[in-house]
Amino acid sequence: MADITEIETGEVLLNHEEETEEHERKGTVWTATAHIFTAVFGSGVLALAWSVAQLGWIAGPLALIAFSCVTYYTSAMLADTYRAPDPETGLRNPTYMEAVRAYLSPRKVNICGVVQYMNLWGTLIGYTITAAISMKTINYLFYQDGYEPKGDASGTFVLQFGIAQLILSQLPSLENITWLSVMSAVMSFVYSFIGLGLSIAKWIANGHIEGHVVGITALSPSERTWNSLQALGNIAFAYTFAEVLIEIQDTLRPSPPENITMKKASLYGIGGTTIFYLTMGCAGYAAFESNAPGNILTGFGSYGPSWLVDIANICLILHLLGAYQIYAQPIFAAVERRVAAQWPEANIISNICSSFQADPNKLQSLKAHNPFNCYSRINISGHDGTIL
Repeated sequence: MADITEIETGEVLLNHEEETEEHERKGTVWTATAHIFTAVFGSGVLALAWSVAQLGWIAGPLALIAFSCVTYYTSAMLADTYRAPDPETGLRNPTYMEAVRAYLSPRKVNICGVVQYMNLWGTLIGYTITAAISMKTINYLFYQDGYEPKGDASGTFVLQFGIAQLILSQLPSLENITWLSVMSAVMSFVYSFIGLGLSIAKWIANGHIEGHVVGITALSPSERTWNSLQALGNIAFAYTFAEVLIEIQDTLRPSPPENITMKKASLYGIGGTTIFYLTMGCAGYAAFESNAPGNILTGFGSYGPSWLVDIANICLILHLLGAYQIYAQPIFAAVERRVAAQWPEANIISNICSSFQADPNKLQSLKAHNPFNCYSRINISGHDGTIL
């Protein structure tokens, strides 16, 4: 396996000081908050009703609050590693791996690199599967309305989502997908409000609050233990975005200091997300009790109007289109750096480097037309689709 330090090094094309000027950073606390909402407020929200059902009315909400506090605390610490040795005036660490290298040993760089990219890949796989499930739900609801489905089209839905990602993956970097993050954040609010509204409507129709203080009681001790651990894992997954925090922070303008702006954005993003998580999880549990589904939107096929459930699933798919890119862009950048390091004498790379040194403002347009840039996106997205 190639040394992770080789993947992330910037010394082949540019030294560290030059690499920090690779792009013009225009991000603000609000663009960072949009990126965080898109990264955090993902498909994990759909499983919160089931998770609260396993933990009960006391442990469920407490777990959500506890994980939000831990996530913000660790995010604030990680934000201070963007510059080293001083968090406000030190040299930039534009990627998570650069931050690890600045503070830890080379061996730990390799370990953290493997963990980071495995988490990123796992998240991409999860988003692809969730999008395919939503497409399948829409297909099923059309069948209920009189349209005949053509067999199990799960593979087709995965392929369609992959094709959409191939197109979006041609965007050069995180700075170029702020509009996509804003759109995804809006879509997440829409499908969450729809899920919340349908849960409240079902709760009112039931005439009483369902659920137990200690969770589902009609299970064996081993089943309750396993489900509780899985519920905690779902909640932890619903809050994760550490893998892309540094990359998001690298889009921020230098004044005020990036770590201060990022801490504010983390507070806004995690705080707002927690409010939605508590509301969604508790409302879903009150509506479904022990029958809360793993995907809250799939639980309304027989309760809510099919057109409204379709809209919610469409919004979820649109949200996942943007969320996928937030987690995929760091992988694309790492592959491109690896290709440049492996073939430094290639004409296309030499031309890009010389053009960049002559005019730094041309870098983004050059990246957009870089065949290696295109290759890495097609290779990674295609590999992801092949695995699924």
